Amino acid sequence: MSSTPKKVILFTTPTCSHCKTAKRYLIDQKIKFKEVDVSQNPKAADDMVRKTKQQGVPQFWINNKPLVGFDKIKLNKLLEI
Repeated sequence: MSSTPKKVILFTTPTCSHCKTAKRYLIDQKIKFKEVDVSQNPKAADDMVRKTKQQGVPQFWINNKPLVGFDKIKLNKLLEI
């Protein structure tokens, strides 16, 4: 496990079931993260699409590296857990 904390941003919408699962997973793993509801934040939604060319959520940005969707294997690798 890495000793350096990761900067984790999770882009979500309130109606996204995968977003709820992703959020629960981060909490269970005791990973600190900032949640951004793109349905309430058009600027963040624009930034997200500009960076990933994807509108889908959840999106994780870990130390500014994007991961689109809840892929536990890729997520764990980026989080170094």
